[in-house]
Amino acid sequence: MSDDNIQHIEDPFIALLPERMSKFPRGPFDTFPKFTISEGVIEKGYSVLADSISAEITLGLRVLVIDGYHGTDWEVFISGLNAALEDCKITPELINIKSVYASEEKIQNKIAPFLGGDDPIFGMHFPLGIEYLFDAKKLSELRIKASIKRGVAVKELTIIYGPAASQIELYDKLWYIDVPKDYIQERTRSGELTNLGSNRVVSFGNFYKRSFFVEWPALNRLKKQILPYLDRFIDLQDPKEPASIKGDYFRKALKDISNTPFRLRPWFYPGPWGGKFMQGHMGLDPEAPNFAWSFEMIVPENGVIIEKNNVVLEFSFDCLMFLHNKNILGVNASNQFKYEWPIRFDYLDTIDGGNLSVQVHPRPNYIRKEFGETYTQDETYYICTAKPGSKVYLGLTEDCDPDEFKKALEDSINLGKEVDVEKFVNYEPSKPHDLFLIPNGTVHCSGEGNLVLEISATPYIFTFKIYDYLRRDLEGNLRPINVRRAFENIRFERRKKWVQENLLAKPRIIKSGNGWQEVVLYDAPFTFYNVHRIEFENEYSMNTNGIAYSTNLVQGQQIEIHSQNGRVSKLSYLETMLIPAAAGEIKIVNKGKAPCKMVLVYVKPEIGITVSLNDPI
Repeated sequence: MSDDNIQHIEDPFIALLPERMSKFPRGPFDTFPKFTISEGVIEKGYSVLADSISAEITLGLRVLVIDGYHGTDWEVFISGLNAALEDCKITPELINIKSVYASEEKIQNKIAPFLGGDDPIFGMHFPLGIEYLFDAKKLSELRIKASIKRGVAVKELTIIYGPAASQIELYDKLWYIDVPKDYIQERTRSGELTNLGSNRVVSFGNFYKRSFFVEWPALNRLKKQILPYLDRFIDLQDPKEPASIKGDYFRKALKDISNTPFRLRPWFYPGPWGGKFMQGHMGLDPEAPNFAWSFEMIVPENGVIIEKNNVVLEFSFDCLMFLHNKNILGVNASNQFKYEWPIRFDYLDTIDGGNLSVQVHPRPNYIRKEFGETYTQDETYYICTAKPGSKVYLGLTEDCDPDEFKKALEDSINLGKEVDVEKFVNYEPSKPHDLFLIPNGTVHCSGEGNLVLEISATPYIFTFKIYDYLRRDLEGNLRPINVRRAFENIRFERRKKWVQENLLAKPRIIKSGNGWQEVVLYDAPFTFYNVHRIEFENEYSMNTNGIAYSTNLVQGQQIEIHSQNGRVSKLSYLETMLIPAAAGEIKIVNKGKAPCKMVLVYVKPEIGITVSLNDPI
């Protein structure tokens, strides 16, 4: 077999590639998974919204507030809505909530302590709500105006719109507009967006930092507060044709999903080390240079798609957590993590790509003190497929001298010198179905030739890169290196012998039956989650017993998951699914010819305050 080929162990569905074949074959991966709702209707277009407003005016609607997430194309939306209202002979007074924001200078002064100064990546998690945006006096005056408008007898309509518009509190009806995080980031990269309350166009990195640490947390707190009262939910990722659903039906859909296994919509992004496997298998843009990441299951980044009669609408995953965190997580885990889904799944593709940057994640007390996060980024690498001779870099070599290592890294930054990584960083061979444990403080990276399913705690940007092979990103810039922060967190005792004894998974069968077995891959005090794998030929049944699972079909063609509520969900090779704690009894049926393997990741039921949430031994 050629070195260009990849290994697919016991999986005839994805054939081994012929030599010199440049494209990877398309697999069954669905990049646009949908959940069919049982009640209500999803409507498209501005005329639907205008007709709804017209009907509500006869019932006393005078003040309509349209709140929404940052990144919404408000100009296009209001223009489209206003044109549709004109057709209904309605001429509303339109008030942009930005008119009562504080000055840019005052907003900046309030949030500056959370922006990390000159640090290009990191800030501090903002602990308050969106009220920091407002001039209190102007907001008060607008509230008074809204109260007067609501009391008039004539059928005049006032629409107050924009991010945090619901802060006026006095309204007859409340709508909310949501947009996906990948949509926001693409608008930013194209120069269409500025941060809230700002007119200055900044670099993508600075925009993302302020959004991640300040704006998104504040907007999410507001979203949680108003979700139970929304009269209409709108998806505006297509500004020319919004999709919408009435609030009661939206909340019913959320409740149904919280009891049923479901998939999130993954999204993909290229990178300087990106590979080619996902591009072929998942049917991604063939014109892109590569695809490095797939965001499979990350609460702050992913959405869920619902559909009815072939009409679709997407909402952010956090909506589910805000209303049904106990159904999703279970009682014990929700007590610890509240409204966060704490387990992250994503893909790292280095097949026909390059090594990831050498990196380390912060220790628990460090991430709390420096960034305001409540738990840290402990992770694992599950090798889905790999080229022969592939490696994972993990821990340090036995004779690594920390001072010499640090000087080599600093010389690389200051003098442009290459670093002999393997002199300092240990590596282990990688093959399909290996699992590498990467608790915080462990130096690591994937080598070239792997498709890694990264299983991790959700905090996901807290990576201190210490060497990136002097590469530039896709915009031609050197990527930020954090030697100082990294060396404040590296656990130098984690060297080759210790790594081989403690961080290489040693599968252990804990249950078995006719044609199936359950294997423990990771059950250690380093982190709050365990990793199991079920292996079966035909069927496997289980009860969630109040525990939620992130799962991925790492071998096999396709399975069906039959829920006790009668719904049937499909999962194909390499797709990710969330099984809520409230799902109860489920039966998994193999619909292909090859035996199946499914990774199951769950929060330990005895979570409490475990070693993993503090500095471990």
